[in-house]
Amino acid sequence: MTKSFSFLEALEKAAYDFHPVVKYNKDTEKVALLDLSIHNKEMIPEVYRTSETLEAYINEKRKQADATLLVGGYSEHREMYRRSNLFDKNISSDIQITEEPRSIHLGIDVWAPAGTKVFAPLGGMVHSFAFNNNNGDYGATIILQHQIDMFNFYTLYGHLALKDLGSIRIGQFITRGENFAHFGNTADNGNWPPHLHFQLITDIGQYEGDFPGVCKPSEANHYLSICPNPDYILNLLKKV
Repeated sequence: MTKSFSFLEALEKAAYDFHPVVKYNKDTEKVALLDLSIHNKEMIPEVYRTSETLEAYINEKRKQADATLLVGGYSEHREMYRRSNLFDKNISSDIQITEEPRSIHLGIDVWAPAGTKVFAPLGGMVHSFAFNNNNGDYGATIILQHQIDMFNFYTLYGHLALKDLGSIRIGQFITRGENFAHFGNTADNGNWPPHLHFQLITDIGQYEGDFPGVCKPSEANHYLSICPNPDYILNLLKKV
């Protein structure tokens, strides 16, 4: 039995006890899938060229689906990252330009209005946080460290409200169900429409306050192996 398989088994075993990361009323509200991949023929450059045009598209999709939350994106191949040259750079270097842009998304996005509350799915410690203030970046970011059945892992929350970074400290314990963050606006979140990027990480290396949320297709096997499907915890895609 491999370590990665055992870790996923541990997540499945504990799934009943995870607190919702983003709350919604399952009896009166709906969750719908949002496809931003290259397979969606509507995702032309005119849609994602600016934050405003992308937000208009997302709001229309929310309206069409009559949904409170739009979710999706894990392992999606997305061309919309061409709106920022941040993704033309290698993960390992901010200087070197690569002929293979980063385009494989490693987390799940939850699209909802700015100010939407973010809750800790289980108890953990603040590993690190940062304001990644590049165009197209995470903006305000918090990483929590957890342990379950002796497995150490991390949850990353990107595109948060900048004010949230002023009320936490490294090493601070965050309790299960604690509202420790909120969805940020475009000024706080890297110039994106309001949403949460939620990602699982089993091997964070030397990163602090940041971790790749998008990788090159040639690196996908590696990064997807250390960033398993976040819906094991998020439990929203099962509602679609």
